[in-house]
Amino acid sequence: MNKVQLGASDLQVTPICMGTMTFGEQVDEVTAHAILDRSFERGVNFLDTAEMYSVPARAETFGATETIIGSWFAKNPAARSKLVLATKVAGPARGMSWIREGSPDLTAADITQACNNSLKRLKTDVIDLYQIHWPARHVPAFGMLYFEPAKDQAVTSIHQQLEALGGLVKAGKVRAIGLSNETPYGVHEFVRLAEQHGLPRVATVQNPFCLVNRTVENGLDETMHRLGVSLLAYSPLAFGLLTGKYDESGTEGPRAPKDARIGKFESVRKQRWGRPEALAAARRYNALARAHGLTPAQLALAFCYTKWQVASTIIGVTTVAQLDEDLDAFGTTLSPEVLAEIDTIRWELRDPAQ
Repeated sequence: MNKVQLGASDLQVTPICMGTMTFGEQVDEVTAHAILDRSFERGVNFLDTAEMYSVPARAETFGATETIIGSWFAKNPAARSKLVLATKVAGPARGMSWIREGSPDLTAADITQACNNSLKRLKTDVIDLYQIHWPARHVPAFGMLYFEPAKDQAVTSIHQQLEALGGLVKAGKVRAIGLSNETPYGVHEFVRLAEQHGLPRVATVQNPFCLVNRTVENGLDETMHRLGVSLLAYSPLAFGLLTGKYDESGTEGPRAPKDARIGKFESVRKQRWGRPEALAAARRYNALARAHGLTPAQLALAFCYTKWQVASTIIGVTTVAQLDEDLDAFGTTLSPEVLAEIDTIRWELRDPAQ
């Protein structure tokens, strides 16, 4: 795979990124190390994680994914210099009382401390891409449709957060910075303030992008294109909906198979990926894939892999076999007919997992 540059940074990554949020919950350490071994062997040079992982988030597994990756680096010290490592500082706690004692803010001191903690868990001296997992301010994210000014409250400013990130870059602990679950306004402000005050410029935004959630194309894509910020697409398989595994689970929602993420965890079923409308849309796309001789996963991944908006697609797996399937889908070409049918379905059903 050819490398792509992330924003204006010097980071060169593969167009597929190894997502790791299943490590520590659905995936034990031995299996996680096998997945990392295979990903590295097949040439993927980009790893993404977060301090709050694994998912679904629990106090008992906070930091577990980073710890597992750190133990893999300890076993494979030569691999660290060949990989681009990304992680994230969690935003305001969003009901997770174990994150900074449930603080409703993300302060400069929080960012610095979280980075230091991640460095220790990851057993590394530097994080290549350090991202804010979600904004401190109120935004319509994680299934919310509308911005509501009444929900605004006083939080640490973007400028102050940028200064903290700049301090980490200056200290050599971070090479580049990024955002996640951001809006066009947020991206513009981070870039504007960085340029105005000589602070690090965001290289990336990590947002959901898949067949049942194309909200990036509702204006964020233009913002990122014009400002030279790269998109990291997460949940390309919509938490498994676009693999076909839930197609026979019933009209009221994706319940089965019980060992899969949405079937197993009630907290996930209550989110956007668990909506009956999202399942219904996924079934349409999955049927389209089969009608054209593709697996549902091939269609969903090829869609992300070939979109001009996407710099790198973050894939998450629970087995080595799933990893191989996801990597093998790279290079799949979607015909103009298939792309037109995809847009026809979207026009009818829009973005049910927004």
